[in-house]
Amino acid sequence: MSSARTGSRVRALVLCAGRGERLRPLTQQVAKPLLPVAGCPVAMRTIDILHRAGCETAVNLHHLAGSVRDGLESEAAERGIELSFAVEPELLGTLGAVVNLRDFLADGDDIVLVNGDSLCRWPIRDALARHRRSGADVTLQLGREAPDQRLGGGVEVDQRGLVTGLRDLRVGSVRGRGRTFQGLHVLSRGALEAIPSPLTSNDIVEGLYQPLLESGARIVGFGCRRRWHDLGTPRRYLDGALDWGRTGGGRKRRRRFVAPGVRADTSAAIERSVVESGCRLGAGARVERSLLMPGVRVGARSWRQG
Repeated sequence: MSSARTGSRVRALVLCAGRGERLRPLTQQVAKPLLPVAGCPVAMRTIDILHRAGCETAVNLHHLAGSVRDGLESEAAERGIELSFAVEPELLGTLGAVVNLRDFLADGDDIVLVNGDSLCRWPIRDALARHRRSGADVTLQLGREAPDQRLGGGVEVDQRGLVTGLRDLRVGSVRGRGRTFQGLHVLSRGALEAIPSPLTSNDIVEGLYQPLLESGARIVGFGCRRRWHDLGTPRRYLDGALDWGRTGGGRKRRRRFVAPGVRADTSAAIERSVVESGCRLGAGARVERSLLMPGVRVGARSWRQG
């Protein structure tokens, strides 16, 4: 269905339409794609990486669509990045979002989909190179460790990296190793053309990947060693933001991240924490292993932890 190519045009879709229900109350007024991570909205970190990899990018929107569009457009304009947007009055699901943007995506030789609520220094160029070398119809970024069932799991790969199982579907006689899908897909144009009409499901695994696997298409998974966080719950958002604030997604370590525009008394102590823009810390305030959202005030001699 697909073949290796060089110099291909890449179209990307950042999936940002979810309601973020498990993150409430944080997402009642701020949509998940705009939640700050060390001074930058989480979805913008992904858009930056896609832009540096030469991708033309679209974003789908639903929950608080107007504020997400305004926020991402403003951030993108400062960087000279052009974005396309598609508002979904009703949630379409991952595959429905792809179909809704089919005309945009079909102009790409390869198509990249990325979850807008995951945090990673996405290896876009490496993923595209692997995809083209392998001749795969679909390439998926997977964790190297056994799957955390809280994050879905559901992908099995053999020793060659070929996907042999997706959720409850398995092909072949050999059981593969379970891995966690990390939210980065690369599709060849042929995979886009294989989407059934009408859709049998708005879910991309059920509606596209499982039928492809059953038909003998080549779906490949590659293990990623880079730091990756699913930000689906308040605890995972806190852990991801703190890790990114101290490492920038790499190996370096720093005691804290303090965004520009923070006003902290010289006697205030900030340890292993992330303090976003507009925060105020009074005399003797102490903050440990905490994420302070934009505009938070910590009074004199107050202590915040966790």
